[in-house]
Amino acid sequence: MELRLTGRTGGLKDFRRSGEGAMTNRHAMNKAKRIARVGLVGLGKMGLPMSRHLLAHGFKVTGYDVASGAVRKAASMGVRIARSPAEVASKSELVVVVVGFESEVDAVMFGPRGVMRAARPGLIVAVSSTVAPAYMRDIAARTRKSGAVLLDAPLCRGEPAAEKGRLQIMVGGTRAAFAACLPVFQSYSDSIHLLGRLGAGQVGKMVNNLILWACISANAEGLKLGAALGVAAEPLRKALIESSARNWALDTWLEQRAMPWAEKDMSIVLKEADEVRLSLPLCGAVKEVIKGVKIERGLPMPRTKS
Repeated sequence: MELRLTGRTGGLKDFRRSGEGAMTNRHAMNKAKRIARVGLVGLGKMGLPMSRHLLAHGFKVTGYDVASGAVRKAASMGVRIARSPAEVASKSELVVVVVGFESEVDAVMFGPRGVMRAARPGLIVAVSSTVAPAYMRDIAARTRKSGAVLLDAPLCRGEPAAEKGRLQIMVGGTRAAFAACLPVFQSYSDSIHLLGRLGAGQVGKMVNNLILWACISANAEGLKLGAALGVAAEPLRKALIESSARNWALDTWLEQRAMPWAEKDMSIVLKEADEVRLSLPLCGAVKEVIKGVKIERGLPMPRTKS
């Protein structure tokens, strides 16, 4: 089952439907109209521009972040600042979680002042952080008695797309919850895909990341080979982006990024593959190539826990 929407006009009538039990347009739109108050837990490089787009589309936005600088910026745009994730949930019909790691998701969801402290029937919580599909299933088990509805809705395309309101969202969950959230998602995304049940969005993001890091690895080794044979990297890159070797990572090669998520992304892929007894030898090689790229660029490596 997949529902797909690209662009921002036409609403649900533009979905491509497959599978059984597709929701009627009228029922879906009635569900969608109910959300007016949106909470954001995480107001950083992704959450801050997302909140700006939400405000521009008329939503009432409540936000929370541990960083005072992010809070000040959000408040200056008109975001109502909460003192805790629980307060965000209490003031919202939909809470979007946009923090970096599973440990942070756990803290903002289940901590002493976490989202679930204010959970109630009808509240929708969309986890837009990149986490393992297995972790989404764990969250579902831990929140089942609360009556809150979960979606996983990880984000693709990065910070520039967040600024432009052109993120891609891969979603896992029920059609009803997806339809209710669709107008919210459309405020900061132009490509939205319902891939299946809860966890399917994270599977989609995991596969996206595997292919992305594989492309980055191939780009690095290819340009290194070209340089060793006397062809400068930039003219070669310009030629390659007009060839069959073109990929997004090659297009944005000169935008130096810290790539803090590489190890996390590959670890998620390898762990999930182990669970289903699937060999992914390329993934292990990619992890090592990315390590080399980071070392060459002088980028920080992940800190080990003592």
